[in-house]
Amino acid sequence: MSRKAVGGKGVRGKGVDGKGAGLRSGRRNLSGAAAVGALAVAAFCYGSTETLPIGLLQLVAADLQTSQTAVGMLVTGYGLMVAVVSVPLTLVVGRVDRRRLMLVVLAVFVAATAVTAVANSYWVLLAARITTALAHAVFWPVAVVVAAGLLAPEIRGRAAAFVFTGGSLAVVLGVPAGTWLGQQVGWRWSFAVLSVLGTLALAATAALLPATPPGESHADTATAPDRRRYLLLVAVTVLTVAGTFTFFTYITAFLTEVSGVPEHAISVLLLVNGVADIIGLACAGALVDRGPRAMLGVAAALLTAALAMLYVAGTTPVMAAGALVLLGLGLPALATAMQARVLETAPGSTDVASAGTSAGFNLGIGGGALLGGLLLPVAGARSTALAGAVLTAAALAIVLGEPAIAKRSGLKELPARWPGCSG
Repeated sequence: MSRKAVGGKGVRGKGVDGKGAGLRSGRRNLSGAAAVGALAVAAFCYGSTETLPIGLLQLVAADLQTSQTAVGMLVTGYGLMVAVVSVPLTLVVGRVDRRRLMLVVLAVFVAATAVTAVANSYWVLLAARITTALAHAVFWPVAVVVAAGLLAPEIRGRAAAFVFTGGSLAVVLGVPAGTWLGQQVGWRWSFAVLSVLGTLALAATAALLPATPPGESHADTATAPDRRRYLLLVAVTVLTVAGTFTFFTYITAFLTEVSGVPEHAISVLLLVNGVADIIGLACAGALVDRGPRAMLGVAAALLTAALAMLYVAGTTPVMAAGALVLLGLGLPALATAMQARVLETAPGSTDVASAGTSAGFNLGIGGGALLGGLLLPVAGARSTALAGAVLTAAALAIVLGEPAIAKRSGLKELPARWPGCSG
């Protein structure tokens, strides 16, 4: 009887312990998800401030008595700065506690954006932008890895995708809203609001993000480290982004000159692209952990199809709109798959590897804009879609050819695993 009683007690005790462990696990997951949300808000702030000067170009130039070209350089220089310093700065801060690092870069954002809002000269504004870009260069590669480590290993790609959602919403909502606010009450208020929002993100991150020493998160190292595959990923990133932005940088010229879209309707088509971008992020976040390499191939295929469609049938507004939907679906899928693939193949620290792909992404943006700018006066806006399609098709060929490259190199094959494949 006593044995039965003890056994019964043991069973009940085990059940209580199991329930308690489940509750603790649930709380950790909820807390981790909330911290990921705070990082996504921070990503929204960084994404908005990066490109907001585009919408406020004339207002800033008139207020500071400078040229619109000089104000445009605030965006171009920002991107180049991020591309150049991402890897070196991430290496420098490699031993800093991730919570402390996130708080520092967010504090820098808040302060630099506040200075931007009160800048009384172009050079003060430029200095504030450079400071923000330096913080940005560290924030993005580290934040996505931190977010991935906050949730279970099997859904860490989804966590990283959620941070990317903040960046995408910056383009779809943040920049248009900031432009509208600047037009109504002055461009300085747009940056002041971003500084306040950054302060809220800083406070939420301080409250929710746990101390995370480098090397102690499951996301700090890749699941299948491989230098060759990582370098192929960087090449795919540069080619696909360059191909996309060879066209996208000059989308207004294409839509007006090739598609015959009136200027007042361009904002509608850009909104359609933005909505597709959000849908693409949601789909990518849900599917990426089933197989990042497969999603990388799907993203490259979507972008290639969209650009080829623009070149072949972009003279029709309806077909151009359809192609913009494909672009909106493809680019966030690419960014999400890229980061998840880093978490699979990074040969060393995933922070540094993430900085490498971030630099490649920005290099692709700048290189694509340069290529499109060279083609535009020589071959016209339509040529930007063709050149972009060639570049993204080359990236797709690399993704599809990776198994053969791995086989020739004597490397163990990593299955695509999506959809429905195991491995």
